[in-house]
Amino acid sequence: MITSLAYGTKSAAAPLERMEIERAEPKDDEIQIEVMFTGVCHSDIHQAKNEWSNTVYPCVPGHEVVGRVKKTGAKATRFKEGDIVGVGCMIDSCRACEPCKDGDQNYCEGPNGWLATYNGPMTPATETQDASNMYGRDNTFGGYSDTVVVKEDFVLSIPKGLDPAAAAPILCAGVTTWSPLRHWGVKAGDSVAVLGFGGLGHMAAKLAKGIGAKVTVLTSTPEKISDAKAQGADAAYVETDKTALTPLAGTFDFILSTVPEKHEVGALLDLLKRDGHFVVVGNLDVVDGVDNSKLAFKRQSVSGSLIGNLQETQDVLDFCAANGIAPEIEIVDIKTINEIFTRVENGEVRYRAVIDMKTLS
Repeated sequence: MITSLAYGTKSAAAPLERMEIERAEPKDDEIQIEVMFTGVCHSDIHQAKNEWSNTVYPCVPGHEVVGRVKKTGAKATRFKEGDIVGVGCMIDSCRACEPCKDGDQNYCEGPNGWLATYNGPMTPATETQDASNMYGRDNTFGGYSDTVVVKEDFVLSIPKGLDPAAAAPILCAGVTTWSPLRHWGVKAGDSVAVLGFGGLGHMAAKLAKGIGAKVTVLTSTPEKISDAKAQGADAAYVETDKTALTPLAGTFDFILSTVPEKHEVGALLDLLKRDGHFVVVGNLDVVDGVDNSKLAFKRQSVSGSLIGNLQETQDVLDFCAANGIAPEIEIVDIKTINEIFTRVENGEVRYRAVIDMKTLS
């Protein structure tokens, strides 16, 4: 076993603290990675506080992981020692179901779903018909640690054109917004609105702009209007400003909601064109205010999207490197992680906190 230093929590009410965890030595098809940077995702907070009622403790968050290959298994040939690599939200899947065969590991329909980088399988043994766990692990520990061990085919290559620290948020915030943009066919010349301008929203705006779309940001924070325009958005408005939004009725091909909590969307459907799509990635909860009469009369859709598959993750990393796109990041000390969580919850981080894992030692 490998003894690893980490930051995690032992209960929903406890702060994150320094702890030691154990990881298995890499198997033949696995890679041991020395963690360099880990992004702080709002999901880390939800999970640490058991806000989704599924947390396994101790909980060591972190699924935006960039590091250096330290050791490879005997049959792991994709990477060599010293390579800079990334790990996103998944570290394994069943590989046998239809979504996995189609390359959509993030929609794995195996008995335990996909294996999350932290918090174990998406469907724990207690929720399966035969109380089994195909992965043999009820819990997994994420990137708030000095090392991770991952199946080599779930490891991503970090292109040389990307700063390793800035690459970390692309592994979740980047692919979570990239996947729906590509799946729903957003293309150059389309009119796209991004609802919410935080960690996900600012990446969505940059990626849509990189594709060649006309991008409008809708935010609840007036102070972010100038930021959105400075980062390339063609226009930006406060989402509740009816005077500004009324002339935009029926003008958007695609609206991407990155707001991380329940959010009324009814009025925003008026902004879509016929055959327009409203896609939610920020909120895993009930979508309020959806009136099917509005959808039916314009053949619109309201949909959801969950992170992205492995190929999409590699594609967005490569796209960002080729087009000079990177998230706006703030490098932080892991010893301040509880303060960072509070700042994320208060919307004070501009726009993604990234932990420098050297601060762990």
